[in-house]
Amino acid sequence: MIPISIVGAGPGAIDLLTLRASDRIKNAEVLLWADSLVSPEIARLAPKDSEQIKTSSLTLEEIIPILIDRCKGGKRVVRLHDGDPCLYGALTEQICALADAGIEVEVVPGVSAYQATAATLKAELTIPGLVQTIVLTRAEGRTGKPQKENLENLASIGASLCIYLSARHVEEVEKTLLKYYSEDTPVAIGYRVSWEDQWINVVPLKKMASASRDRGLNRTTLYIISPTITSTGSRSKLYTPSHKHLFRPEKTINSNTQLDE
Repeated sequence: MIPISIVGAGPGAIDLLTLRASDRIKNAEVLLWADSLVSPEIARLAPKDSEQIKTSSLTLEEIIPILIDRCKGGKRVVRLHDGDPCLYGALTEQICALADAGIEVEVVPGVSAYQATAATLKAELTIPGLVQTIVLTRAEGRTGKPQKENLENLASIGASLCIYLSARHVEEVEKTLLKYYSEDTPVAIGYRVSWEDQWINVVPLKKMASASRDRGLNRTTLYIISPTITSTGSRSKLYTPSHKHLFRPEKTINSNTQLDE
């Protein structure tokens, strides 16, 4: 049997697909896609004669039998997720269910919304001397979280904090974050990042909730809380003349030497 491909469609824009993702979609004979989150333009890359099944109204108990049936029928099956399947994509549940049916799975990564948001803002989230850690998380919501991963613990690190799936809980999130970040810490709010109706705005933390309410945000929204968003930062030691490594041995610099950098 041909392995089922679980493919990350990225945040929305068709040109942010990886080459591998594009190849799998273009060669799909059966495409099951999250139509509430994935751009129809991406789904249209699949062949016109392919079977295309929208999954926004289906449960996992309905999706898995379709995947098994089409795969065992010898079809090239693609399960198309938004973003990256490894983040909040019910990936493990699907792989385990398919493994029980004797079906192998290929996972194709996709660009995540936090990456696309940072790129749009031309923001580095790991500036030397300021922040060197990125945390990806979500508010507790219905899914729940391990106690050790509660927002208070994560916020206390002071890292670049990327919060998914939490627009409905933004007031509570803001209140918690204000205990650990200054009220003027920049927050990037990204709605439908890389879609045609994309909205990205940077506000101080103290206005995170009010800006969300004013915009009417309740889904497909990402928050990045980080001082790096508006910081020029400091220079990395990696490219300084004094830093040597395997591919750039230490150089002796005398007073007559001019540096190009």
